[in-house]
Amino acid sequence: MKSITYFPGCTHHTNGRNMESSGKAVLETLGYQLEEMPEWICCGTVFGLSEDDLFHQVAPIRNLARVENAGDDKLVTMCAMCYNTLGRANLLVRKDKVALEALNRFMDDEPDYHGVVDVFHLSQFLRDEVGFEKISSKVRRPLKGLKVMPYYGCLLLRPEEVSIDSMEDPTIICDILEAVGVQSIKGSYISQCCGSYHTVDKKEAVARRAFEIISSARKKGAEMIALACPLCEFNLDDRQRLLSDNGMPVLYFTELLALAFGLEDSCDFDEHYVDPRPLLREKGLLGGSNGQE
Repeated sequence: MKSITYFPGCTHHTNGRNMESSGKAVLETLGYQLEEMPEWICCGTVFGLSEDDLFHQVAPIRNLARVENAGDDKLVTMCAMCYNTLGRANLLVRKDKVALEALNRFMDDEPDYHGVVDVFHLSQFLRDEVGFEKISSKVRRPLKGLKVMPYYGCLLLRPEEVSIDSMEDPTIICDILEAVGVQSIKGSYISQCCGSYHTVDKKEAVARRAFEIISSARKKGAEMIALACPLCEFNLDDRQRLLSDNGMPVLYFTELLALAFGLEDSCDFDEHYVDPRPLLREKGLLGGSNGQE
């Protein structure tokens, strides 16, 4: 079992814990043990854009410095926002040595960071380090007949320098899901914003955005949406309670991998507002390892 340093971020210990539990179970089946980095702190949530305000980069760089000081050069996270924030801060200090020196001075109580850590989103790690062939080899219950629209949102694809795939035509989550038998559906809104933090004070506006994304998926023939961001999951799933339309299940892509691997107990489907189990039972995908009830 190979050990991989893991940055959980705040949400995957709370509202997004079903992505973490399913993701960990999937990786263990593939031969990788996620080891949570010690003394991690919040990534900072969003990347600071002010060039003269380096204090906003202290949190992400402090995390990377701790990984480097522990002797590791790879860090995996499941959260799209954590990936974006950590990745952009890392690129900043790799390009700007003056900024790196300033940040190391700010963190004078800890060892310096030298920019050696590479940050991976879980989907990248599965594609680049594990490979689709190995993923397919672990399938116990092929998800044949399940039509799913992968949804990427903003932070996995923008800006270009940290994009995990093509900004205009991403396929990484499609490819991962197709490796376990899913029929992926390409929608029109797959890289459009879910509404982000407007969900705090503009719930109805975010619900309308969710309706647009879900309606587009349904028109393309999708029965479900799969994604990789806890905030996107909340906005597309939970905000459906404000809609009168028939609900569409919204799952983390890790839950579908876990289901295909026969690890459904790690999914915790109760965490979703729209219950995916009726659809999965209809497809014969819940129950025994071969989809038998």
